Amino acid sequence: MGVAVRRVHWIEGEAETSLIRFTVNVCYPCLTFEAVAGNSALRTPGNLLLPPLLGFGVTAAGILFCRAVARAIGLQVGTGLRTFALTAGIANYGFLPLPIMEAIWGPQSRGLLLVHNVGVEAAIWTVGLLVLSGQSLRDGWRKLLSPVLVTLVVAIGCNLAGVFSHLPKVLLDAVHALALCGIPLGLVMTGVSLAGHLSSPRELFDARVSCAAGALRLAVLPLAIIGLALLLPCSVELKRVLVVQAAMPSAMVPVILARLYGGHPRTAVQIVVGTTAVGILTIPLWLRAGLGWIGG
Repeated sequence: MGVAVRRVHWIEGEAETSLIRFTVNVCYPCLTFEAVAGNSALRTPGNLLLPPLLGFGVTAAGILFCRAVARAIGLQVGTGLRTFALTAGIANYGFLPLPIMEAIWGPQSRGLLLVHNVGVEAAIWTVGLLVLSGQSLRDGWRKLLSPVLVTLVVAIGCNLAGVFSHLPKVLLDAVHALALCGIPLGLVMTGVSLAGHLSSPRELFDARVSCAAGALRLAVLPLAIIGLALLLPCSVELKRVLVVQAAMPSAMVPVILARLYGGHPRTAVQIVVGTTAVGILTIPLWLRAGLGWIGG
């Protein structure tokens, strides 16, 4: 759909940039607030710290490791180094894992994944943005005050204080309506961003970028994450979340973030398209192997 509306010139130019900003700064915060503020799983001591910490730690470590690899293969600032780090380092944590986990273990399994994703979101909007902008914490701290991160802090506070059910219904209805738009509008805008590259199919593949990102996202990082799941003394439910995350291709959100925060969108597109296409084959293989190893 996103590719189609771009091809017929319904969304382009300033409209594209404005809709991306609306998606990231309004819909994503609403999606985050709704998933966290009323999530009873976050009030369980065992789920309050370890899953978000793992989500943050694995994602942040993945971004930093991929930045080192990007430098090793010769990428530089301006040719996709920072965007490579962000895109290859972040696994798809929403669009694919949610339906996969529900199909295997039922809808109740989504709660722990959403709690884990609190940490993933925090890593993206802190470590991820600093890496993408190339700024230090001292120089780039203002970028951390993004609508998503501020919403995340407020939502956790509302959850712990138990005030979610006391908020005005009209407010919760508005948040719910905008949250529903988050994933579909994000997918549409990803398609809009992809459309500009699809007219030149050769731009969708770069031997250095695509092969390195594919090896990292679909081989090296899955093995490391599943190894972590094997070693950690945590519940089998959390181990399942880690295995599913390990099997995922790159997340789609870096395509939008690269456009919004001055990254290298073509690099993000190459990694997302490449890892997703190959991931169709590797996802079931990693799920089968990982779940077998953890006994889940």
